[in-house]
Amino acid sequence: MPVGLLALALGGFGIGLTEFGIIGLLPEVAADFGVSEPVAGYLVSGYALSVAVGAIGLTAAIARFDRKKVLLALMVLFVAGNLISAIAPVYPVLMAGRVVAALCHGAFFGVGSVVAADMVAPNRRAGAIALMFAGLTAANVLGVPLGTLLGQQLGWRSTFWAITVIGVVALAGIRLLVPPTPAPSGTSLRGELGAFRRPQVWVSAAVTVLAFGGMFGAFTYIAFTLTEVSGFAAATVPWLLVLFGAGTFAGNFLGGKLADRALNTSLAAILALLTAVLAVFALTAQSKVMTIVSLLLMGAVGLATAPGLQLRIMRYAQDAPTMASGANIAAFNIGNALGAWLSGLALGAGFGFVSPLWVGAAITLVGLAVLLAGSALPTHRPPHATDSPAREKPSAGSSTPVRQQVAQP
Repeated sequence: MPVGLLALALGGFGIGLTEFGIIGLLPEVAADFGVSEPVAGYLVSGYALSVAVGAIGLTAAIARFDRKKVLLALMVLFVAGNLISAIAPVYPVLMAGRVVAALCHGAFFGVGSVVAADMVAPNRRAGAIALMFAGLTAANVLGVPLGTLLGQQLGWRSTFWAITVIGVVALAGIRLLVPPTPAPSGTSLRGELGAFRRPQVWVSAAVTVLAFGGMFGAFTYIAFTLTEVSGFAAATVPWLLVLFGAGTFAGNFLGGKLADRALNTSLAAILALLTAVLAVFALTAQSKVMTIVSLLLMGAVGLATAPGLQLRIMRYAQDAPTMASGANIAAFNIGNALGAWLSGLALGAGFGFVSPLWVGAAITLVGLAVLLAGSALPTHRPPHATDSPAREKPSAGSSTPVRQQVAQP
């Protein structure tokens, strides 16, 4: 793999730390600024909403520009947002810093996915995307415990200072190691948006919403499941979440390899397996041993969908991958919010702390159904696609072969 992918992964790691690292520091932030716990929690939900906005709006604005220059500009925005957070004198300024940093999140992964795929051979593109996303999954493993530990020892601002430094290093890495990647000639916002006239692009986005809605519907309230159902002590929850994160790290790479071999088939198999894992977890949550196994599998199988989901939408929007890729990042976050909301409704209705697992299984099952039905629809090639010797065998249910090529200048 090209060394430039490591620079992209480091940028993803910093962005992931920004997203997850504050979770364990909310009590300190609330006490420092004199706000309630729910108000402090807006720093998390506000970030997620800003990601969705930036993933679509910012990506649309930058679609015509050289992608390396875009990534550099996004990292500058990321560094600025975390610097604002580190020096914030009052809560509104901290929220503003969070919003600024979040705006680059979706666009970075959207554009970065295209750049990563363009740096390798056609049959290794999902693996390249998986390596870039490895930074995010590593942050999922380490973000909460490391961010919490640093913030508790040196103050919550120290976490944002550390992330700022990581952002500067990633900025230098992208500048030195990522090759120039000009946007294809004739790229325009109208052309990028034209990809959304294709049913398969919407199928891809819908499956992303449902796949991640299922996993995060189960995961959002997992601390309550672990303590109230499985009987673990509250002090063990962060380390159990590290186990979940380790599963996501391994699953991300495995999903990339499977997607490069058979995209739709592997996605269908992974979604079916995730549905089964969540159902088994719900049935055996009273057992500590089974809970540990299920938690690891939930992370591994859940994140195994990510590279394939990203590659799928880029493939069907081959002539306009940047906007479609950014939209799919927004779909990830919309799925997170949808799953958390539906699981919250189940808890509010009194179905107990196992109910989020059942909700997650149900959402994932719907995602599998949408994928199978959508894969049976006719596949239309992008209007300006050119023939390439790199061809993939027809995907399950596709009426024509789909080229592996993602984007070529």
